[in-house]
Amino acid sequence: MDNATLSKQTAEALTYLQSKVPAELHEPVIGIICGSGLNGLAESVLPGPRCEVPYANVPHFPLSTVPGHAGNLLFGFFELNKKPVVLMVGRVHYYEGHSIQSITFPIRLMKRLGVRTIIVTNAAGGLNSDYSVGDLVVLQDHINLAGLAGIHPLRGPNADDFGTRFPALSDAYDLNLRRRTHQLWKSLDRGIGNTRRLHEGVYAFVAGPSYETRAECRVLRSLGADIVGMSTVPEIIVARHCDIRVIALSLVTNNAVLGIGPRGDDIDIQHSSAHDLNKAIGKGKASHEEVLAAGRKATADVQQLVSLLVRDILGADHIL
Repeated sequence: MDNATLSKQTAEALTYLQSKVPAELHEPVIGIICGSGLNGLAESVLPGPRCEVPYANVPHFPLSTVPGHAGNLLFGFFELNKKPVVLMVGRVHYYEGHSIQSITFPIRLMKRLGVRTIIVTNAAGGLNSDYSVGDLVVLQDHINLAGLAGIHPLRGPNADDFGTRFPALSDAYDLNLRRRTHQLWKSLDRGIGNTRRLHEGVYAFVAGPSYETRAECRVLRSLGADIVGMSTVPEIIVARHCDIRVIALSLVTNNAVLGIGPRGDDIDIQHSSAHDLNKAIGKGKASHEEVLAAGRKATADVQQLVSLLVRDILGADHIL
């Protein structure tokens, strides 16, 4: 997409939103993207009066087709603070058939709206054996496999209205926001017996929609990835191109299977029943239902952490 077209489309989307959203909400300073199973963030971050706009009504806005992803922009105030924020309740993915530029259009629009910091959440598979289902991970870096293969949101003529031709990504994940996230997590009283942990790690972006094979998981882990997922990285790249600060949180919703699978010539397999064969090959198999279930269980802790983070950012103008 050329720069003129992108500018025109974001301007049309902005004009529409400004006609539907109350004037006091026209310049949200924080944007929040809710990942799989984490749509409940809307209730904790925007508990009061708000304005909801379906994606389908916004010009040029891509639509989500994934179960568990709603499809609304929510504008509102956080608690009594008079600085507005905007939430994407449900995101869109490359694997749904959208172009890589289309799935990052919402970030461009956030820039037009005035957003200066984004909080991105997602569900991810755990590659690091030290991670458990239900743990949270603050992203410190990523591996953009699709981008290395040419599927990159900045491919084509540079969008000069938004950023430079060659943006650096070595500082993509804001260090001060990461530091504050760890400090805020430690301040939470999560009750006796809650073993959910907060890590800091590397996210591998894959195009999807199939979950990774065992061999692919081993390759990703050998490259230094701690978690793997099908979103987030294109959004991060465009956010940094737009000079928007980024903090990203992943919820580990399943443990990826790294071990070599059962062999067909194994003596035990040779003498196994069909039931036992299905049990052996299906051990550790991931499913979207599992992802959503893990998200529901972690909702309270994620909501608390993101709410504290929003409050912290709104109270510190220098990191907006």
